[in-house]
Amino acid sequence: MTVQLSDTVDAGPQAAEGPRRLRQMLRTFAENKLAVLGLLLLLAMVLFCFVGPLLYRTDQVHTNLGAETLAPGGGHPLGTDNIGYDELGRLMVGGQTSLEIGLGAAVVAVVLGVLWGTVAGFFGGVIDSVMMRIVDGVMSIPALFLLMFLATIFRPSVPMLILVLGLLAWLAPARLVRGETLSLRTREYVHAVRLMGGGAPRIILRHLVPNVMGTIVVNATFQVADAILAVAAISFLGLGIPPPAANWGGMLSDGLNYIYSGFWWLIYPSGLAIIITVLSFNLIGDGLRDAVGSRAHRRL
Repeated sequence: MTVQLSDTVDAGPQAAEGPRRLRQMLRTFAENKLAVLGLLLLLAMVLFCFVGPLLYRTDQVHTNLGAETLAPGGGHPLGTDNIGYDELGRLMVGGQTSLEIGLGAAVVAVVLGVLWGTVAGFFGGVIDSVMMRIVDGVMSIPALFLLMFLATIFRPSVPMLILVLGLLAWLAPARLVRGETLSLRTREYVHAVRLMGGGAPRIILRHLVPNVMGTIVVNATFQVADAILAVAAISFLGLGIPPPAANWGGMLSDGLNYIYSGFWWLIYPSGLAIIITVLSFNLIGDGLRDAVGSRAHRRL
């Protein structure tokens, strides 16, 4: 009898309704035309960046100073940059770096934020106060200044930027998840697990984290967009990943040196790629937020 009761509690009071609620969320998301547009734009950018180089092969390692700043046409649909790289191929490779850093930093930020927020919200009291004061203290540090400082000490690389951006971005998810956890810890199924001898790790990992997953997913989309903008900002300042690696922010920074020379293909494509990608993540995030909100409304 004890085993059966334990299984029921572990499943959660909403286990049987999980597939139905997921369908409701997907239906709400699909009804949001802007969210669907954002998803299509993101898929197009992912295909462009990761599948494009397999179909459009260019040398993105060796420079060709005899072919610098060529106008679009011939064998270069978007021309070449100031050291002879094919601009279209450069745009694809740069997109890989920007997306990898954005997604990686979002994963680091969300994992740290969820663990920190659920622990703080679950225990409350002194533990919650100390943990959240740490969050407030870290949030007072200017993120861009810290990024610039670290970039001058360490050689920028994809893993380093993922780690640094993730460690700077986990604060917002921590505060959101902590607020959700303060509400969830008073639910009946949490009390039931406690009465049956379930410890804090079991309650946090099996019950609290799954129930804040909607908030986590929504926040993750905005975290990716913020990380891509952060990479573009530090690269624009000349502190990004050094050549021959490329990213959209660095390409935009290099292109602006020729803003009065009429070499528009060095400026607009990379800037447009940043805008489209960040906009697509924001549209998806808005759609997911509406879908999660509709689920919460139905539950109430």
